[in-house]
Formats: sequence, structure tokens, C-alpha cells
Amino acid sequence: MDIVERINKLKEEKNAVILAHNYQPKEIQKIADFLGDSLELCIKAKETDADIIVFCGVDFMGESAKILNPEKKVLMPEIEGTQCPMAHQLPPEIIKKYRELYPEAPLVVYVNTTAETKALADITCTSANADRVVNSLDADTVLFGPDNNLAYYVQKRTDKKVIAIPEGGGCYVHKKFTIDDLKRVKSKYPNAKVLIHPECSPELQDNADYIASTSGILRIVLESDDEEFIIGTEVGMINRLEIELEKLGKKKTLIPLRKDAICHEMKRITLEKIEKCLLEERYEIKLEKEIIEKAQKAIERMLRI
Repeated sequence: MDIVERINKLKEEKNAVILAHNYQPKEIQKIADFLGDSLELCIKAKETDADIIVFCGVDFMGESAKILNPEKKVLMPEIEGTQCPMAHQLPPEIIKKYRELYPEAPLVVYVNTTAETKALADITCTSANADRVVNSLDADTVLFGPDNNLAYYVQKRTDKKVIAIPEGGGCYVHKKFTIDDLKRVKSKYPNAKVLIHPECSPELQDNADYIASTSGILRIVLESDDEEFIIGTEVGMINRLEIELEKLGKKKTLIPLRKDAICHEMKRITLEKIEKCLLEERYEIKLEKEIIEKAQKAIERMLRI
């Protein structure tokens, strides 16, 4: 048996399911039972009847799966070096500081945060639903973190005052993109539609044809009659687009806004590590009961919306 066959055999024996984020390497995407963005994978994690969830992503994603499935065993194929830098930009001490400054303002945190931070939030959001989440709140002012660019995106779509915390918070991959990158690529592909993730800068958002989460980018590319797209997000998204286009027998031109837009933490997972993860049932995500219960409320409020 080759490694893919061995992984599938182990999954069947252990009643396991593999969830993979859109930024994972192509070979990981191809063996996953479910692919998606943070919201889609939160939902799948909650719905699965598997005994074991293997999460191919970064640390906060495995934690979210455990929060929604406390009775299941949640494993990550790699634990070393899979900490999302942005997720750790909003620790409890920063939240405490802003809570004191704005005691009446509800706290909305991106799911790209640690379990400990989610436990302190009133509600979570994703890039796909951030504006709807904020608009659902009965408050004139909201605290929103940790991504400042996503806060800008939300502010443009609400009458509420959005206070971005912490100052300068954001994703190092999406911060790489510049307006000069866009001008350079657009000059080569003048007819291409520009799809930008809301973690990108306000300047890029203001010059895009579409601003969308990874699930939104997928939908637009698959459903649009356009043939050329400039993709302003992590390069792994192009793998997902190619996989889905191939299933439909379609071919479109997909141009990365930057070829070096790589989340190194996402790329730490390999087929060999997934096989070992299933074989040895390592590395298990474990969280304190109190953290799970509090964070669960914040995530489930989001899922109801």
C-alpha cells in the first residue's frame, strides 16, 4: 500500500475524519474528508460523528474543533511550529485593558485566536461572517480583534463604531501584499478580476473587484463567467481552486498576487505526519473544561447567526 492507502485504512479502523484548511498543501487537501475555511471547518467539526478528528491546520483550528467536540479526540499531525502568529496577538492582558476602557462594548474576536481568548469574548466571527456578526449586536461600539484589516472591512459595512485591538494586529502573509504588487500583476493581466481577502490592507480592499473569505473566493471563481483571476490570499488557495475546477471539468487562469504569500505554519503538515498521527494518536488537543465551556458559548453564538 502507498501512504494514501495506509492513511485511508487507518481512518476506517479508527473511525477518524480529516479536516483541512484551504491553505494546506495540495496533497493534504486531496486526502481530506472536508476542506474549507475556518467557518466551514467549525461546522464540520461540530457535525461529524467520527471518534477522532485529525485537524490539518494551525493551533487555533485544532482548539476550535476540541471546543465544539469536547467528548472527541482531536489530533493535530504537527504541534511544533503550527502556532498562528496572529492568533497570539490578542492575549488576555490586552483584552483586560480594553475592557476597562470600554466596559459597555461587546468583544468580537476572530476565530483566528487562542481558546483562552475565545473564552473571554462575547462572540466569535470569521472573515466570511464578520460584518453580519457585528451588525447582529445590540451595541453602538464594539471591540474587534485581532486583525485590523478585517476590522476595516467590517467598519465599512456597519454604522457601529469598531475599535480594532490590538494596534497593528494582523496576518503576516496578507500584510505582504502591496498596491504595487497589484499594479504589477494587473499590468500583465489587465482583464483579470481581482479577489482580495479581507485580511489584506485597506488600500488593496479599496482596489479589488471582490473582497471575500476563502470560501467566498471559491464560490466566485466557480460561478463567475470570467476566465482570469488575481488571487490575493495565501497561495494554497490556488490549489483548492484548481482541485474544484478540475472536478467540474473547467479551466481558468489563476494568478497569485504574490508567489511568496506562504503561511509557513500551515505548510508544516505532511502525509507522513498524518499517518504517524493516526497510528500513534498524537498530538492530542487538551483544554481545561472551563475554557471549553466559555469559548463554546462564543462560537455557538456565531454559528446561530
